[in-house]
Amino acid sequence: MASAKDIVVKPIKAADATRIVKSVHYSGSVAANSQLHFGVFLENRLLGAMQFGPSMDKKKSITLVRDTGWNGFLELNRMAFHDLLPRNSESRALGIALRMIRKHYPHIEWVLSFSDAAQCGDGTIYRASGFVLTAIKKNKAIIRFPDGETFSQLSISNNGGSSKNGCALCRRLCEKWGVPYFTASTVKPFLDIGASWLPGFQLRYVYFLNPAARERLTVPVIPFSRIAEMGASMYRGQSVRPKQATTATSGEAVGQNQPGRSKQ
Repeated sequence: MASAKDIVVKPIKAADATRIVKSVHYSGSVAANSQLHFGVFLENRLLGAMQFGPSMDKKKSITLVRDTGWNGFLELNRMAFHDLLPRNSESRALGIALRMIRKHYPHIEWVLSFSDAAQCGDGTIYRASGFVLTAIKKNKAIIRFPDGETFSQLSISNNGGSSKNGCALCRRLCEKWGVPYFTASTVKPFLDIGASWLPGFQLRYVYFLNPAARERLTVPVIPFSRIAEMGASMYRGQSVRPKQATTATSGEAVGQNQPGRSKQ
């Protein structure tokens, strides 16, 4: 029987990563701004992908680590693994990819990632891979429309959707729900017609490729135990609510800013 030690991780073309992510990731979508694509192979079969690129909210995210250069960090935009991959493949593959980035892109000091504990999981892979937890907050990132469709706030607002694809999505949703396009610079018009924030949490993690950069972190590191204490635990899309967990109130947050086995 194959083990995680049998997987092979190597760079792949964007089109190949896109194919895997669209077929395996719970969202069915890719991040259009991804720049680095790593494939996860088992017995020469491409069964997983990791996509890294600029943060969707780069001006805000860069302030997490003081004195970071504009190209000094990346976000793990998508991580999707087929169930055929052996147990622990995620943490092993991520570790290999991070070492490759450190070796070939020494100017990149840290990697940012988010866990979607409203739809997917609370970041078990990141905790096993050496990331630190820097925020737990009530979900204000994913919106569910009355017909059940879900989208990220950044992808549907004009502010976050400044790209051609983002604007096209916003226009489509405005036409579908009778919302004037010029008003959709925020999601409020969609909330007014019955869309709502998904219940759950968003968690933010940081990995330091340059250990010295951790000294420049501008927000507190949060103990992993706070995830359960706030009732934010989730595994494979199922909320885990220990009896002892304390459910956060509507405005409570920890931190400063914001179908296979898949990352947020």
